[in-house]
Amino acid sequence: MGTDKNLTEIRAIIARHKLWDLMFMITGVLVLMIAILTFMALFAHMLIDGMPRLSWDFFTSFPSRRAGSAGILSAWVGTTLVMLVTAVAAVPMGIGAGIYLEEYASKNLITEIIEINVTNLAGVPSIIYGLLALSLFVHQLGFGQSILSAGLALALLILPVVIVATREAIRAIPVAIREGAYALGATKWQTVSDHLLPYSAAGILTGIIIGLARAIGETAPIITIGALTFIAFLPPSPFKEEFPFLSFEWLMAPFTVMPIQMFNWISRPEEEFQINAAAAGLVLVVMTLTMNGLAIYLRYRMRKNIKW
Repeated sequence: MGTDKNLTEIRAIIARHKLWDLMFMITGVLVLMIAILTFMALFAHMLIDGMPRLSWDFFTSFPSRRAGSAGILSAWVGTTLVMLVTAVAAVPMGIGAGIYLEEYASKNLITEIIEINVTNLAGVPSIIYGLLALSLFVHQLGFGQSILSAGLALALLILPVVIVATREAIRAIPVAIREGAYALGATKWQTVSDHLLPYSAAGILTGIIIGLARAIGETAPIITIGALTFIAFLPPSPFKEEFPFLSFEWLMAPFTVMPIQMFNWISRPEEEFQINAAAAGLVLVVMTLTMNGLAIYLRYRMRKNIKW
């Protein structure tokens, strides 16, 4: 009798746990569907409003006080240049810092404090990075309200993301890879460069692209350092005809970016400017989704080619 009673209690406990699992699964699916449907509804509204406005002239025209002739030329060029500075500044520094913390740094109190702070910095509001960039890059270093200041501000913003992604990707490599390299006489750097980095490249690239996808839509840091809301000219060209064929004058040029251009249009009462803002938002969403899709594709291809 006692055994049957125990089995009945065990079955009742298992049934309750299965019921809780089912309820949790249903709740999770409902939350996911609400999020997806909300995004799809907003995207569909943006698509309906903005799609008719998209044309070649929209991409090749400067902003204008007349909604029908306004375009996003200066905005998308500024966004491209700012993201170029962001990538050049954040990617090498972030990967290097991640490799050092994971493979070279001694496991002591100082390292633990640095690791905790790097992790916490990934969740700091973006406006804080804007204020830091305003004080350091704009005023202290004298870069002014330029593309360089904006790119470095966004680099600070995504740097913790790149560091954390690099560390997690390297940490996922089996210890046997390291031990095998050391057993064959490889140095620490040879192990990192020839084994760890190639195997972790998929995760690192995914983290980089996700960080850049976050930076491309940020507004608060750019507004803080003084991005222009209306600009009808382009920065100087990065290329020139005479040697050395490269020019860096564009780094110190004033700029605007896509989110700022959208903010400028959405703040106007005319319906035509609202349509322009929807079209620019559609372009920005497509750019962001493309970057995330590229991250998924790179992860799939690189993991498929890896043979442990």
